[in-house]
Amino acid sequence: MADEKDITLTNDRPVYVIGGGPGGLAAAAALRERGVRAVVLEKSESVGASWRRHYDRLHLHTTRRLSGLPGLAMPRSFGRWASRDNVIRYLEKYAEFHELEIVTGVEVSRIEQSGADWLLHATGGRQLTGRAVVVATGFNHTPRLPDWPGREAYTGELLHAREYRNAAPYAGKDVLVVGVGNTGAEIAVDLVEGGAARVRIAVRTIPHIVRRSTAGWPAQRTGILVRRLPVRAVDRAGEIMCRIAVPDLAEQGLPRPDTGLYSRVKEGAIPVQDVGLIDAVRTGKVEPVAALDSFDADKAVLADGTRISPDVVIAATGYRRALEGLVGHLGVLDDRGRPTAHGGSSPGTAPGLYFTGFTNPISGMFREMSLDARRIARSVAGR
Repeated sequence: MADEKDITLTNDRPVYVIGGGPGGLAAAAALRERGVRAVVLEKSESVGASWRRHYDRLHLHTTRRLSGLPGLAMPRSFGRWASRDNVIRYLEKYAEFHELEIVTGVEVSRIEQSGADWLLHATGGRQLTGRAVVVATGFNHTPRLPDWPGREAYTGELLHAREYRNAAPYAGKDVLVVGVGNTGAEIAVDLVEGGAARVRIAVRTIPHIVRRSTAGWPAQRTGILVRRLPVRAVDRAGEIMCRIAVPDLAEQGLPRPDTGLYSRVKEGAIPVQDVGLIDAVRTGKVEPVAALDSFDADKAVLADGTRISPDVVIAATGYRRALEGLVGHLGVLDDRGRPTAHGGSSPGTAPGLYFTGFTNPISGMFREMSLDARRIARSVAGR
């Protein structure tokens, strides 16, 4: 792995891969396999930076067998659901195994077209020229903290889920988790198991909850099978399966959603994979409440008018892709800031520019990034 001072050695029109997470490493390995020189530019000091910032108990919600990147399977010793620490070890081993050319400590701030090539503006005023660029800066790039009225004057502790590591600092405390996606659900369960005195979870949109595995069959495999089926058919099948596998939690404040599971997926909302939330809600250990609306001094004001006084508010409110400064001027983003093309397809106005890791499919992000990597490599080699 190179460091920042070695950047001049990579300035001879390679393919630049921006980001040293799983998507970037997979793309670089697939390119190398096809004999294309790829240089990974990582702004931190090590690969897998976003994984290193995740909370301690995190495990992949996809199986080990279906989460390996091109050319190197995850070890069986990781178990069925790889832990955060094992994912980090795997990414380190992956970079070493494929002998990837990685330059750390370099952040790319802007990409511009330069004839048939691409010009990258990077740390320290550097300008790097590449034959193609793969943007893999990550789905979880910049924490999104809503600008709730009264937020700045709130006297309690407020943090984004990105800052949460484990439940130890919150033992004996009253905690409100805002957001019932996979991150919020898992943090809420972690807090209960870690001894928090009270845990509430603020719900704006009722989530679809699915079992991570049913009778040994992982939800991921179902996600792979249904991806090309009609949305209405998958919605109906999903409703039947959820009624069989997931109890009705309406009395506990978490009713069944009134929209189809796959319809919501198509809008970008991934189902919550159960890692203990169902039992925690059913037994009253996690209390669903209305969405957080504002703050008033030490009070959190909910959408139904309820005023509560938690010691801590943890905002599991997601992330922004934050691609506007990097590529926003190229006309390659939609109105939600997402790339208009991904995988082996470049935007029509930007040939040679590729994106990977900016979707969150029910078939598994690692699996899709692996497929993207091979498509990107095939496209680049073909050019």
